[in-house]
Amino acid sequence: MGAVEQTTAGGYLEAYEQALARAPMSAFGLVREWMRTDWRNLFAELRERRPVFVTPAFTVVTRFADVTEVLSHEEVFSVRAFGPRLDAALGAPFMLGRDATPMNWREKGLMQAILDPGDAARVRDLTGRLADDLLDAALSGGASDGSVEAVGALFRPVALAVCARYFGVPGPDQATLSRWTRAVVADGFANFVGDPAMRAASEQAGAELVGHLRDLLARHRADLAAGRDLPDDVFTRLVRSSLPAGTGLTDERIVTNMAGMPLGFVESAPGAMAEAVEQLLLRPDVRAEAVAAAPDPDRFDPYVWEALRFSPFFKLIPRLCERDHVLAAGTPRSTLIPAGTFVLAAPASAMFDADVVPQPEEFRLDRPRHHRLFFGSGHHACLGVHVAGPVIAETVRRLLLRPGVHLLPPPRGRVERSLGIFPDAFVLGTGAKGQEGR
Repeated sequence: MGAVEQTTAGGYLEAYEQALARAPMSAFGLVREWMRTDWRNLFAELRERRPVFVTPAFTVVTRFADVTEVLSHEEVFSVRAFGPRLDAALGAPFMLGRDATPMNWREKGLMQAILDPGDAARVRDLTGRLADDLLDAALSGGASDGSVEAVGALFRPVALAVCARYFGVPGPDQATLSRWTRAVVADGFANFVGDPAMRAASEQAGAELVGHLRDLLARHRADLAAGRDLPDDVFTRLVRSSLPAGTGLTDERIVTNMAGMPLGFVESAPGAMAEAVEQLLLRPDVRAEAVAAAPDPDRFDPYVWEALRFSPFFKLIPRLCERDHVLAAGTPRSTLIPAGTFVLAAPASAMFDADVVPQPEEFRLDRPRHHRLFFGSGHHACLGVHVAGPVIAETVRRLLLRPGVHLLPPPRGRVERSLGIFPDAFVLGTGAKGQEGR
């Protein structure tokens, strides 16, 4: 299959060392900018020359084996890098901000049971209907040239509607729920410099989200007491759940766990959709094959997963080293990671490690599932992958079933991202209104 050429421009390490000698803070700024704008070439150089990239402020881990080691050793590399921020936003301990604690094991297990993998077909059907309705509206009432802004017209509305109808968490309106999730997730996963304004916005948004969920829970309790029917959504299942005494599933724990549903989905799902679509459309031969396969979801989905290998939504996953640890022990890259080190595991780099992933530059559909790290790995791998996966793949499929979907030349056709991570706009051309696909 086709490949988009990836070259190593080189010189990042030399530029970093020179900047570090002059002004350490400017050196860190350089690395952050490279991670946002040229991460692929940066990671290629690091994998080759310095796979465990140690700086005074953080350590970046780039090889497949080392990334999975970090993500699989939760007692050494903890989520304390961001967990306290989520706790502060929600006003209570959150299970995904804990590592192998009784609360984490208990509540994660409960949510895995309630997020039934058997719901996948139902959620996919819902997603398809939502996507088709949104595309019909966007194309019939949109730009005269047949273009469509996919993030605002499709990706985020699908995610927000699934959040409302399947998870059972509608916002007061879609814009408000969207604002809440963006603020909390941005502080937790993108506020590496500790910006106090981002922190304050996160805590305000989290308090509003929790208050909204308390009101929804009260309504559910009243409806149940009155014998009224409730929809079969995740929130209702959690409210109805009957657990042994002593499990600690109070109403406050229900609210906190339900807050995790939009926080874990509303930003990451549209982000993955945008990344997958861009990667597919960058490769004309692959796009043609994917469009030909689109009538059959089973044939189409592998194109989405391979596209996400080329550009996952979360390219870096933060962890905090809790005690001294020798990473990659027994290999030439063996490195002592001191306790207290802020570690950035790079799945976007690991999935291009040729020692593990054969011909990483080639777009191949036959790769094994364990080579896909875009849903995470280890103790904190995506909790709702069986539901999130169909939403992402089906939205992309319904878009590519429309005739002539293609990239527009930059700057108009470039994905616009906040903080270098969150997609805000992605204008695509279509075959509608006389436009020809490329």
